[in-house]
Amino acid sequence: MNSTPLQRALRIAPARAVSAQARPEQEFFCFRVGNLRLGVPSENVLEVLRAGLLTPLPRAPSFLLGVTGHRGEVLPVMDLLRFLAKGEARIMPRTRLFVGVSGTYVAGVVADTVLGLRKILVSDILPPPMGADAATEHMLGVVAGPTAEETINLLNFSKLLQTARQRAVSR
Repeated sequence: MNSTPLQRALRIAPARAVSAQARPEQEFFCFRVGNLRLGVPSENVLEVLRAGLLTPLPRAPSFLLGVTGHRGEVLPVMDLLRFLAKGEARIMPRTRLFVGVSGTYVAGVVADTVLGLRKILVSDILPPPMGADAATEHMLGVVAGPTAEETINLLNFSKLLQTARQRAVSR
């Protein structure tokens, strides 16, 4: 039986539509701190707020900048640059904190600039670079940008908070 080009196209079309829908993506909250562009899964971010007054904690690890009051709770504030051994963040008037959560752990994290929410195809996430430093240990992967400066390092925020808590408690 000879079929017309239109009939052949219609038989093929549903298969292509299904394959286009089968490209899973994940949403990340992206931000910049220092020279790093980072992303954490959006389900780990509750809100973004201005960095307010911080109360330093005696004998706290250097990555824990102190605590701040937020909605009647005491919120520990982390410097990811210090935690990842990539420098240190400076609190400026335009500095933001995002409230990150994983299970029962909640912390404020310093962000110089909020880049927003980005949907990233799972197929575009490259594995973390080889190495055993603190940064790669807590990475889910990397999304390459058009330039090296636009590459986004995706963090395993749950593991990061768990490690930070262990380091803070063990002191």
